[in-house]
Parts: sequence; C-alpha cells; structure tokens
Amino acid sequence: MNEIKEYTEKLFENIKHIDENGNEYWLARELMPLLEYNKWERFSNAIEYAKTSCIKSGYNVSDHFPEVGKLVQIGSKTNRKLKDYKLSRYACYLIVQNGDSRKEAIALGQTYFAIQTRKQELNEKEYSKLTEDEKRFYQRDLTRKGNYSLNIAARNAGVKNFDKFHNSGYKGLYNGETANDIARRKKLRYREDILDNMGSDELIANLFRISQTEQKLKNENINLESKANETHFEVGKEIRNTIKKLGGTMPEDLPTPDKSLKELEKENKTLNVKNV
Repeated sequence: MNEIKEYTEKLFENIKHIDENGNEYWLARELMPLLEYNKWERFSNAIEYAKTSCIKSGYNVSDHFPEVGKLVQIGSKTNRKLKDYKLSRYACYLIVQNGDSRKEAIALGQTYFAIQTRKQELNEKEYSKLTEDEKRFYQRDLTRKGNYSLNIAARNAGVKNFDKFHNSGYKGLYNGETANDIARRKKLRYREDILDNMGSDELIANLFRISQTEQKLKNENINLESKANETHFEVGKEIRNTIKKLGGTMPEDLPTPDKSLKELEKENKTLNVKNV
C-alpha cells in the first residue's frame, strides 16, 4: 500500500507546478505521457470530454482549463505555437475519470485526484466547522450535481426508465426500499424530495452510491438498460455491506431531520454553502 502511495505521489506530484499566486496546476503535455496517451490528438479529445463535464457540473471552463502555449522551432526559420493547458486539480480529476481504469496509471490517477480534490474541497470549506444544516446544504449540492452526471452516464448506457434505474440503487443501499418506500418511512408529503430530508451522513452514503455507479457504467462500457439497473443495485448493496462491516449505522436507521432543506430555505436560513 505504501509503495502505491509513493508511486502516485512521484507520478503526479513531481510534475505539479505552482504559479505566482500560489495556485497549483499541471501542464497537459506533461500529464499526457503519464496517462499513457501517445498522441496529442487523442489526449485533446479526453480534455474536451472533461471540459463538457466541467460545464455540466456548473463550473467555469476557463478557471480549470486555461489555454497556454509556447513557440517551438520546426525549421530553420519557422516557429509554431504548441497548444497546451494549465490544468487545475479538478480538471485532472475529470480527465482521468474518463480514462481506461484497466491501465495502472489511469487507475492511480483516478484514486489520487479524487482523494486530493475531495480533501481540497473540504479544507477550503472547513467542513468540520460547519453546522449540521450547513453540511446538509453542502452535501445536497454535491448529490444534485452527481445525479446530473449519473443521468448522462445512464442515458449513454441505454437507460430509458430513470425511475426504475434510480430505484435499483436505492434498493441496494436501503435493503430493498424504493424511493417511495423511503418517503413513506420518513413520513414525507406527496412528491417531497427524499434527498432534501436526509442528514449529512445519509447524503454522503448516497453521494458515494451515485459517484461509484457513474464510474462503473463508464469504465465497463455498459450499454444495456437491464445491466445498468443491475449495476446500480450492486453498487448500492456493496456500499451497504461496507457500512455494515465498518460498524456504521444503516442509512434507513439514520434520523430524518426535523426540517427539510426547502423549509430551511423558506425560513431564510440558507447558509450559502455552495460547491467550489
């Protein structure tokens, strides 16, 4: 385990740059060979996919993928501008998420940038100092964006009945309960959002289900609706088993907050906790 950690640090930390404002970044042309891309054209395609994900997640592409370049001599009197990008940690995370995890470098990159991006988010927001309601707003925002990305991956995997697809995940995580079952147990009103009525721990469990299902759909190139539903169920069940092994509280046993996030918003108690 230590060897892998040292390898990832050497692989990605050694090419990290710090600009004049103290911001870290990676140059795309230095990252490309580490991720086992041989041609810039192919890596450019991966960058474009990552840009699209960035936009759909509500972030500004220019903040995470600023274009840079340098002049290189290609003849005795001819220069050409070589295109490059200054990639943020989040940009690198999006790029490796679309890579082939069967490749060791890609798998290491997915782990490294996912963990480090998450740590950076939590440090910047001083997550441990937030109140429970602030944590709920923060995690709800992440699950909303995560579900948006998951829906895109599910559609690409052939899903047409999204209610059935999402219920498959809930059934795995909640020991057979559908979204309607969860709503009834929580004694919610008709069509009231169950995610708005979860505490931060329950939201985190669902966020993990969402992100891991999206990755599995992409990494395994799933293109059959029944297989996508089965995958969502399996991921939810595996997360449930992990919670059990760790001695944690099952999601259905976690308390339902007294007030939904919508109610808190109406009472002007929104604490302006937004994702980076």
